[in-house]
Amino acid sequence: MSYKWIKASEIAEYVYCSRAWHLRHQRGEAMGNVRRREDGVRELENGRFHHKKHGRQVQKSVMLERAAYLLLFITIAAITFQLVGG
Repeated sequence: MSYKWIKASEIAEYVYCSRAWHLRHQRGEAMGNVRRREDGVRELENGRFHHKKHGRQVQKSVMLERAAYLLLFITIAAITFQLVGG
């Protein structure tokens, strides 16, 4: 029985972008297999656009999470003040 070894670079690629890993390893579509240069440039630009968009969404979610924790802290402090202060 033959086992397929998983390389550290494959794990890093999957962690960075699971979609890219899937396209490269499951569907066999490596970036180097693009037929025309224009198609490759277009695909790279689309990828950059989507990664930037995703990055903005992640930053927004982090800020919203921090705001939620701050609101929770303020709420707990106000309730505690009401209970202790009378």
